[in-house]
Amino acid sequence: MENQPVSATIAAAHAEHQKTLPFGDTTDFDDADQGFIAALNPCVVTAADGRVVWDNDSYGFLAGDPPDSVHPSLWRQSQLAAKQGLYEVVEGIYQVRGFDLSNITFVEGDSGVIVIDPLISTEVAAAALKLYRAHRGDRAVTAVIYTHSHVDHFGGVLGVTTQADVDAGRVAVIAPEGLVEHAVSENVYAGTAMARRASYMYGTLLQRGPSGQVGCGLGQNTSTGEVSIIVPTVTITDTGQTHTVDGVLIEFQMAPGTEAPAEMHFYFPQFRALCMAENATHNLHNLVTLRGAVVRDPHAWANYLTEAIDTFAGRTDVVFASHHWPTWGHDRIVEYLALQRDLYAYLHDQTLRLLNQGYTGIEIAEQFQLPPALENAWHARGYYGSVSHNVKAIYQRYLGWFDGNPARLWPHPPEAAGPRYVAAMGGADRVVDLASKAVGDGDFRWAATLLDHVMFTDAEHAGARKLYADTLEQLGYGAENATWRNFFLTGAAELRGGVLGTAVSTTSTSMLSQLAVEQIFDALAVRINGPRAWELDLTLDVAIADDGDYRLTLRNGVLVQRRLVGGGDGVADATVSVSTKMRLLAAALGDLQSAGLQISGDQSALPRLLGVLDRPDPSFNIVTP
Repeated sequence: MENQPVSATIAAAHAEHQKTLPFGDTTDFDDADQGFIAALNPCVVTAADGRVVWDNDSYGFLAGDPPDSVHPSLWRQSQLAAKQGLYEVVEGIYQVRGFDLSNITFVEGDSGVIVIDPLISTEVAAAALKLYRAHRGDRAVTAVIYTHSHVDHFGGVLGVTTQADVDAGRVAVIAPEGLVEHAVSENVYAGTAMARRASYMYGTLLQRGPSGQVGCGLGQNTSTGEVSIIVPTVTITDTGQTHTVDGVLIEFQMAPGTEAPAEMHFYFPQFRALCMAENATHNLHNLVTLRGAVVRDPHAWANYLTEAIDTFAGRTDVVFASHHWPTWGHDRIVEYLALQRDLYAYLHDQTLRLLNQGYTGIEIAEQFQLPPALENAWHARGYYGSVSHNVKAIYQRYLGWFDGNPARLWPHPPEAAGPRYVAAMGGADRVVDLASKAVGDGDFRWAATLLDHVMFTDAEHAGARKLYADTLEQLGYGAENATWRNFFLTGAAELRGGVLGTAVSTTSTSMLSQLAVEQIFDALAVRINGPRAWELDLTLDVAIADDGDYRLTLRNGVLVQRRLVGGGDGVADATVSVSTKMRLLAAALGDLQSAGLQISGDQSALPRLLGVLDRPDPSFNIVTP
């Protein structure tokens, strides 16, 4: 189906934003262009099989004034984030921007180059390194730094170095404590659901253009190539810890539990340059992402920004991050970091103030206002995170999902609530009539609520489905937040054309290979279909030649693991012997025939265990039952 024209309500709102927001301030455009050396032409990166994994040229439509179908503030942010090429931050530090959701940074040392955050995919990381070398010389990579545990900051590592060079000691891999554990657990335990929702959040499967995906706020999109990881060889554990890498002194500040569970900032004294990872970017970030994640701690986030100001700002000439563009000059750096700090602190403190007055999360979000200094700072605008969903995240962090009203303690799920609402309002056709009136009045939020109930009553109701898609589209057109826009527009696209599926899987062989044995067993435990396993009572000993011995018990639908020291109590139903951890992983994925695995005892025990595992569904429904 074709996209619908922009409603008068949305167009009028955009016209008002053009008047009230500080569009005359073009400092960000000057900063985003500063230090430009060269672009990649065309900026299209392909995989070995010819598949396009990155196409920044597809955002060429962003030139010119914003159309009515895009919030003018989001259009401005997307224009900035779409700038691509090699840039000099200061002499000796260079960034390639616009090759992925994140930036890759190159710091020149005595004999080679240190790479910071090698993007999501090996292909785009390799393309960025090639562009850097074309203009700065064929320098060898001597170290890689991961700032934190999200995939857009390590997934392309095999595009800039090799496991062999790391194993030989030619390349150091530096990361904050806990990075691998958090990286692999996030992408495996709930990885299927997160990846499916991420396709909505990033709009990866939407057409790009004024009526479709225009960016993600934090960057333009996620690359879709090979995801990899190399285990760090140097772990940073303490603030104040220093390392000299290829002649470059680096001073570290730990910042765990902020934008990621494992994250750090670091300072380069010889360059007077401060890297803030992803804790100070040119937008309001997420306290809980729409794809799903553990709720982050805005109080700690603000405190680490204060610590960074106190520790580094007095000796810093430039601050840069793993997204967006740098900020230069002492006074501007202090103002920028302080406003970012105030942003997260204000969200935290005012949400707590209001929840202690009895307001619920949704009520707080609806009335919440930022102070003028934050409202008018472009880098505090909600392009990626939003005030609305961040306030709800803080409420969730402190009080959980329940708002205290007993009527909301045990609500019906949508498939049960929908038919009741629809019946109470006079049937599906009557609800569609009410929604049509709401659309005509410009009340798209209410229309979406009404039509959601119809979808969970009769997902094939043609009139409701079309109107629901049109309604979500208008909500997308009106959203300043890029991830909200992408959610609304992807929902509309799936209502019109069916489930789009998941754009990217982060559970690559490279990622899975870094699961500890305990994490492999944990990953099995969360796939046990409890009801199917209620009657099973199994005990398996697992002997791993390169790791040790474990005992697994499956009772009451619960898989429990223990490391065996000196033998287990009682006799196991079977003993599974595997040659390596990777052979164990292959068995967990269903390969019981290849070499390297032996079963003694009950030959059916392991197949019975594997037989009660659910297979995750990367194409589950979201806007329909």
